[in-house]
Amino acid sequence: MTRLPNGGRIEVICGCMFSGKTEELIRRLNHVQLARQSLLAFTPRRDTRYRTGSLASHNGLTIEAITVSTIDEVVAHTPAGTQVVAIDEVQFLESDPLAIALGCQTLANNGIRVIVAGLDQDFRARPFAIVAELMAVAEQVDKLFAICVKCGAYATRSQRLLDGQPAPHSAPVIVVGGLDLYEARCRVCYEVGPA
Repeated sequence: MTRLPNGGRIEVICGCMFSGKTEELIRRLNHVQLARQSLLAFTPRRDTRYRTGSLASHNGLTIEAITVSTIDEVVAHTPAGTQVVAIDEVQFLESDPLAIALGCQTLANNGIRVIVAGLDQDFRARPFAIVAELMAVAEQVDKLFAICVKCGAYATRSQRLLDGQPAPHSAPVIVVGGLDLYEARCRVCYEVGPA
């Protein structure tokens, strides 16, 4: 890849479910398009909630995207001269967290503005390793919050529910879903599921 004159950077947009991460990513990408910068957007193949081949927010905003499984595919699909690369739901990529961070750094080191959006915590309220890695090396980190469905406070947790009850800790970490499986909760209203 040829280094672009403006220099690269990594931006992380993170938070819990329903905090507006994808909406913010699409907002930034709309600015990129207005500036007529070359852009590639990627969405993980695992994320099947909305239309395939699009970044899609819960409120219906969309932007065309390439569906990938790994960070290697992102790097391979990014030709020389690309100015901006966006990856939504980065926690769903099937690559090792360190590999994802290194891939994003490779893109940024080659002068590309890399914007990633993802959950900062899993349903157990534990950090997603990939987002933590990226936050550590990013030039910009924006942590968004939702509104707690129980009390109306700022929500920072993604409560996964099974039959209306907190999911057990033994449940798989990655389960793709929306309002059917998750609620935004604050620290106080978040409930730890059974072991």
